[in-house]
Amino acid sequence: MGEMAIRAAKAADYTSCGTVEFLLDRESNFYFIEMNTRIQVEHPVTETVTGIDLIKEQIRTAAGEEIPFDTDDVQIRGHALECRINAEDPANGFLPSPGKITNMILPGGPGVRVDSHIYPGYVIPTFYDSLLAKLIVLTRFGQGGGRDETIRRMRRALDEFMIEGVKTTIPFHREVLTNEAFLRGDVRTDFIEKHLAVKVAA
Repeated sequence: MGEMAIRAAKAADYTSCGTVEFLLDRESNFYFIEMNTRIQVEHPVTETVTGIDLIKEQIRTAAGEEIPFDTDDVQIRGHALECRINAEDPANGFLPSPGKITNMILPGGPGVRVDSHIYPGYVIPTFYDSLLAKLIVLTRFGQGGGRDETIRRMRRALDEFMIEGVKTTIPFHREVLTNEAFLRGDVRTDFIEKHLAVKVAA
């Protein structure tokens, strides 16, 4: 997949940060979906496991500078997971939940990163993106557990994360991270409808 992504970028003479997306079937065959020619919301996962600041490198590239490393220099050094915390009501079809944040507590600790702009008193408007924060956790190789340990770390971080005054997707993420199918890695495009429909339907 990585080689195909590089070939696609070279074929388009692409010179910035971007993401090539594929679908994977049960036989490990992969299929091209699209290329997003922009930084992705999920870019902190890549930054966390590689130690590379993608925004910094995107700005350098836009300024005409050379990327100071080669593909062979990039090493994956752990397992990361990201939850997008949105001002939405999962129990009501993920409808937006604008309003004022009256109180909040951000999670912390080893391997926990929160990217956000919110604060107590912040008013979430009705006409912008509902994204409030990105919660990213990392478990380094050698710390035990891999994906399982990363999921446990994310559960703890979600339990610490508190936003009052508006509905958020925090409870939804908690449900996903305790779902047996998710824990087995059995995640497909119909995951929500198949495994969480009763819990998120209005």
